[in-house]
Amino acid sequence: MDGTTKYIAILGAGESGVGAAILAKKMGWNVFVSDFGKIKDAFKTELIENQLEWEEENHSEERILQADLVIKSPGIPEKAPLILKLRERGVKIISEIEFASYYSNAKTICITGSNGKTTTTMLLYHILKKAKLNVGLAGNVGKSYAKQVAENTFDWYVLELSSFQLDDMHTFKADIAILTNISPDHLDRYAYNMQNYVDSKFRILQNQTENDWFIYNYDDPIIQAEIAKKSISAKLAPFSLKEEMKIGGHANKEQLTININEQFTMSIHDLALKGRHNAQNSLASGIASRILEIRKEVVRESLEDFVNVEHRLEFVAKVHGIEFINDSKATNVNSTWYALETMDKPTVWIVGGVDKGNDYSELLDLVKDKVKAIICLGLDNQKLLETFSGAVETIVEARSAMEAVAYGYRLAKKDETVLLSPACASFDLFDNYEDRGNQFKEAVRSL
Repeated sequence: MDGTTKYIAILGAGESGVGAAILAKKMGWNVFVSDFGKIKDAFKTELIENQLEWEEENHSEERILQADLVIKSPGIPEKAPLILKLRERGVKIISEIEFASYYSNAKTICITGSNGKTTTTMLLYHILKKAKLNVGLAGNVGKSYAKQVAENTFDWYVLELSSFQLDDMHTFKADIAILTNISPDHLDRYAYNMQNYVDSKFRILQNQTENDWFIYNYDDPIIQAEIAKKSISAKLAPFSLKEEMKIGGHANKEQLTININEQFTMSIHDLALKGRHNAQNSLASGIASRILEIRKEVVRESLEDFVNVEHRLEFVAKVHGIEFINDSKATNVNSTWYALETMDKPTVWIVGGVDKGNDYSELLDLVKDKVKAIICLGLDNQKLLETFSGAVETIVEARSAMEAVAYGYRLAKKDETVLLSPACASFDLFDNYEDRGNQFKEAVRSL
């Protein structure tokens, strides 16, 4: 950074915005934090304690337009009027991740993809912690990357990155990049153009050199097609559930194999996480660990004793023999496809919320095969009703988690499952997917 750039405006005062503000102040910037919504009390307290200047429920435009640099929350769309004005003036807009990287020499393992990225990130962090590496966890999970750069001295970071974060990253480089898969998601933010979204995901490779690694899903046709178009500098380590990989990893119904720095194998039945998509997550994490030469015993042990993230196929309770599963984190069709695929008992499926331009027809075969009844949990369920009315006998609508769970309890029998896997965003009835999952769990526990 040159010495003249001094005034920074930070848009959004959530985890990433407040973290960026703390780091910016420590590095001598003149900082102004602006949030168009209400700032949560915990973040407000942090801003006050750190003597940072902030505003809420407003953007003081003239002031923000004077900034030398703007850090934008990933949640603010590119077409927001203020962002358009900043672009017009040529003000540099970056993400909190990019900003933090200016001040960090730590090495990074970065995970992106439409699905499985949180599980892969947490699994990898679990392995690295167990291997006693000095490692931080940030990005879409854990604490703000910028705040950790300000307050800690980690040697490694495991970063979960969304396409929105990647969009505002330019000089940042991943030492190891992982791409789990690509399926249509957030197309509303990408002008309903799939290529724009693919380009976004592939930004995880920017600035990589031949000393870096790219771990990717070999079975994903969209990724394969994109790789064929690019010349990639990094070393490639694909993983597959269909073919054996000489460098990288593969799994079949019995065994998981990783070919990096000597062969590593383990029984698929020993993995803590079940299901095909989790075999992929375990492969991706295992490959990264072996690139770092983490001992085989540590990798094996970690893959055996990992406990999955909350709201991702999370077992809630068994009530009179009916199993309730919270998969509120499934905010797109592909995530829900994975969830339905792992169901091995007749399932009552709770689905719905804010539609992101979803194509539900991809789920029809699975629904016919696994689902006995559907509960639509959203304000506008028209598209769901149209898609699935012929596929199952019973479709009902619910306006709250409590009502949905009551229906689930009525419609399911002993040895059957009630699955919340919405395939949609949650903002019509809930604050976010965590709120949706927590309300679901509360309702189950009150049965």
